[in-house]
Amino acid sequence: MGYQSMMRDLNCTQFQATVGLSMWSLGFGTVPLITSSFTEEFGRLNIYIVSSFGFMLSEIMIALAPNIQTVMLGRLLGGAFGSTGATLVGGSVADIWKPHERGQPMAFFALAAVGTTGLGPVIAGLIEVDSRLEWRWIQWIHVMFTGAYFISVVVLMKETRATIVLTRLAKKKRKETGDDRYQAKAEIEKQSLITLIKISCTRPIYLLATEPIVQSFSVWIAFTWGVVFALVESVSAEFQAVYGFDIRNTGFIFTTLVLGSFIGYFANMYQEKLYRKYYPRKRQEARLYLPCVAATFLPIGMFIYAWTARPEVPWIAPAIGLTIFTAGAFVIYMVVFLYLADCYGTYASSAIAGQSLCRNLAAGAFPLFTTQMFARLTYKWGLTLFACVGAALVPIPWVLFFYGSRIRARSKVSQKILEDEELREKMVK
Repeated sequence: MGYQSMMRDLNCTQFQATVGLSMWSLGFGTVPLITSSFTEEFGRLNIYIVSSFGFMLSEIMIALAPNIQTVMLGRLLGGAFGSTGATLVGGSVADIWKPHERGQPMAFFALAAVGTTGLGPVIAGLIEVDSRLEWRWIQWIHVMFTGAYFISVVVLMKETRATIVLTRLAKKKRKETGDDRYQAKAEIEKQSLITLIKISCTRPIYLLATEPIVQSFSVWIAFTWGVVFALVESVSAEFQAVYGFDIRNTGFIFTTLVLGSFIGYFANMYQEKLYRKYYPRKRQEARLYLPCVAATFLPIGMFIYAWTARPEVPWIAPAIGLTIFTAGAFVIYMVVFLYLADCYGTYASSAIAGQSLCRNLAAGAFPLFTTQMFARLTYKWGLTLFACVGAALVPIPWVLFFYGSRIRARSKVSQKILEDEELREKMVK
């Protein structure tokens, strides 16, 4: 939303305007490989504060941009600073909640991440049709929200990372008593920042190259997220061409993403019951009951959207397809974080960073070729192609549900995690 007025004001092409979205995804996908290591040194709260402030500044930069190149740079910086929320949320949730309690907090985060993808275009559509506002005021609304977020981080958030909290307590105790024997374990085993950066950059790539679970989930979420971003680019054009919708009405079509996210959120409540019931027997794979079903939602939703978006079929039919697709995408987005965290324990942040890299690179790449693809294949056959690929990926959660434990048993990383857990249990005893 806002591309038409931006293209007119900045004298740029639609492709150049679309590149901004890809630049956002590039920053969002690559920067977490580095920032995750900084939490070891500076804690989560400081990273949240710096990144939220930088995020707000990047939105101001775009709102004042005199040319499309400035917009592209602002999008890149916005993705880089904005990535912190998605990168650190898994760790923040793990700091506060035990494994069996994390499902609903992560579901709420996924609701905000996926659902607001549809809410934004609704507001932007209303602003774009007002000639007094248009794309710059869309950005100023962003500035208002990011500014409010920055203030809430500074005022309300506390440090949650245990190593940082214990290190600060130890320093305070040393200062009060003058006794240098008060040392936190993290201080004794502390690695240099350069070493931490090397680990955070290389370990996700290593897991992507060697771990079938990380590989399969990365492919699955990368395709899903790429299609989500492709839809953000294509829904407006298709509903305008097929049904004659104006910008305001096409914005409201994006509420299907909000509705689908809420369906996925409430379905997760049942998944949480299944997880608690079957965890003793299925272990980590107890996370996959709902995803096995949701995997079919992607191709079903895409097929409905592709084959019902015709003038003689009411617009509600393709909207239902979008809703079904989004419900499936919501569940997949959420389970990737939870299942990888359960499977990889201390290496979870690296596994999640690996899939995040794939997910956001796909999100950046898809909008660059989907416009040309739809122009050549038509929306019907282009979306059918997406549906067929989605159908081919349906077996992923089923294979992991039945064979995930065997796959982990053959993994050197999983064996190392198991040895570490056994060692910790012995130390506790």
